[in-house]
Amino acid sequence: MSGASIRPATPADIGAIYALMYELAEFEKLTHLFIATEDGVRDALFGARPSAEALVAEQAGEAVGYALFFHNFSTFLGKRGLYLEDLYVRPTLRGSGLGTQMLKRLAALAVERQCGRFEWSVLDWNQNAIDFYEKMGATVLPDWRIVRITGESLERLAS
Repeated sequence: MSGASIRPATPADIGAIYALMYELAEFEKLTHLFIATEDGVRDALFGARPSAEALVAEQAGEAVGYALFFHNFSTFLGKRGLYLEDLYVRPTLRGSGLGTQMLKRLAALAVERQCGRFEWSVLDWNQNAIDFYEKMGATVLPDWRIVRITGESLERLAS
């Protein structure tokens, strides 16, 4: 990981983060669901009421990875948690330690903020990621499934 650094994102990083987000959508074969905009990402990270934070991994002055995260809450623990929405490192730098360093930085942030847990989701077909996360000490929960309502279904439920 020589020459690489990890730092909190700044408003100047929005274009790079957005481009990396799209690369992640390509990797996950989900570009058909990608409707995010740079303005939306800017607002989410740096608007009047930020809803998320990000770390940027840089090498030679170029953003080569990012981690986007936010706080959630556990009623069972009675504490907030840290939820990792995205962890992405460009394929050419996977195995360099950047992903591990970002997870460690986020774990330290969760401890510093007195979070009860640090969690995220992983696609069931991404065995490399599952193996990586388990090596880091994470448990992939077998009994939980993500439930999601979006688009027209969300509109119907809200009306």
